[in-house]
Amino acid sequence: MTPLTRVITKKDTNIKPIWLMRQAGRYLPEFRKIRKKNQNFVKLCLNTKEVKNITLQPIKRYDLDAAIIFSDILMVPFGLGQNVEFNKNFGPFLGPISLKDIKNFDQKSFKKKLDPVYKSICKVKKEKILKNKDLIGFVGGPWTILVYMLNRYSPKKKLEKIFSDEFLIKDLLKYINKYIGLHIQSQIKSGVNIIQIFDSWAGLVSDKNLEEYIYKPTKNLIKVTKSFKVPCICFPRNIKNYKEYTQIIKPDAINIDHNADPNEIIKNIKIPIQGGMDPKVLLSSKKNLEKFTNYYLRVFENHPYIFNLGHGVLPQTDPSMVQYLIKLVRKFNER
Repeated sequence: MTPLTRVITKKDTNIKPIWLMRQAGRYLPEFRKIRKKNQNFVKLCLNTKEVKNITLQPIKRYDLDAAIIFSDILMVPFGLGQNVEFNKNFGPFLGPISLKDIKNFDQKSFKKKLDPVYKSICKVKKEKILKNKDLIGFVGGPWTILVYMLNRYSPKKKLEKIFSDEFLIKDLLKYINKYIGLHIQSQIKSGVNIIQIFDSWAGLVSDKNLEEYIYKPTKNLIKVTKSFKVPCICFPRNIKNYKEYTQIIKPDAINIDHNADPNEIIKNIKIPIQGGMDPKVLLSSKKNLEKFTNYYLRVFENHPYIFNLGHGVLPQTDPSMVQYLIKLVRKFNER
């Protein structure tokens, strides 16, 4: 049984596997070389040859326990016909779209647009280097995808007026949820054996709207994933109440962000936990990295735990610091 699967399904506390969000990305010189030749990010996500190469880059460089398919949560809006661009020093920018456009879209067209993603997963899965390692697929949470589709770029602290239309949001969420579920199914059928749901903007939802915008749609995706007997990790970034979230959503594992107090988390959450450490620690000294790495490992020593970060690896991270982090986790496992 693969390391992450052992921790998630068997609640194994004897091993602390490690993988990192955005482990294949801008901090790696080998990735930057490919990116320089492929300026259009969406096209790069649909390039089956390069997706395979990028996904495997950190596996070839480091002793990680899992690969995560190189893609983006905004492939779902793209699959629904919305224009998606990634602009330097700005981030994602999406074109206009209406509820009518989405209602007129069909599953066959959606799967056809995203077929290169699924072909890439099939290619990666066949690689011998992934023997005894997990392959993670992922999606954005329904609320987060809704935010991007309507706001059309990363939101600031307050959302635009368009989100005051409660009926539009509820109607649109149903369709988004349906297609995210389809994207999950297609990734699993192509070869991923774990799904992670990134709800990057979960922290923007008020308590009174959590059930409608976060809990209900996410529970549906958990149900879809579990129907294939594949474990699901949820990452509701900046959610205020992890305990309530896990009790209602019932994911197989929960990824915490760096704002969460691990000592409080360990008291309140019984399911396997992933992540937590601030990615900025990797920008500091080896001494500081050792301090924080061992802190998280000690807190979760007797709890099923997967070492990861509270967000993705930052672009300015020195690859040697990632190597040192992995060494520290392996050393802890060997005690």
